Amino acid sequence: VQLQASGGGLVQAGGSLRLSCAASGSIFSISAMSWYRQAPGKQRELVARITSGGSTNYADSVKGRFTISRDNAKNTVYLQMNSLKPEDTAAYYCNSDIRINIHKVASTYWGQGTLVTVSS
Repeated sequence: VQLQASGGGLVQAGGSLRLSCAASGSIFSISAMSWYRQAPGKQRELVARITSGGSTNYADSVKGRFTISRDNAKNTVYLQMNSLKPEDTAAYYCNSDIRINIHKVASTYWGQGTLVTVSS
């Protein structure tokens, strides 16, 4: 199983970016899908999470600005980021709980980071 993240880049404060993360490989089912971020010198933190049923939760710092969504047919999770601030600058990582077959419990998989830089 692989998670491929994309969509990072350089944007001015107030701008928008959309991150995508596609899961591929031997996948039986995907439960929760999440985005984390890690700024230089800081711990990795949860940004947003979405369950298989579509329930979402967000870090307080991004509520009202970021929206997480998923396309189950494409095994893809998205993060729409609006009104970006310099403090949103970080490497963003996707994370999914995936079962590879009916006989296995879910394991957590991580994608590679995609860098988001917000200039002031």
